[in-house]
Amino acid sequence: MQVTLTAVFERVPGGFIAYVEELPGANTQGATLEDARANLEEAIELVLEAHRALAEKSLGGRDVIRETFRHGA
Repeated sequence: MQVTLTAVFERVPGGFIAYVEELPGANTQGATLEDARANLEEAIELVLEAHRALAEKSLGGRDVIRETFRHGA
């Protein structure tokens, strides 16, 4: 699934901080812009994995239907 997100990079002393506007919790930093971008990719994956795990736990074994959802497609 491909979704377009907005990454924000702010120059600070020592490098950059970065976050995704649409995904609370996806934030990081890096010494260079390239580092911050790479770290943000990892942060996004970690946030999505955590949300999936929480969703799975909250389902508690209930009978549900899972399907791929494409936003804006």
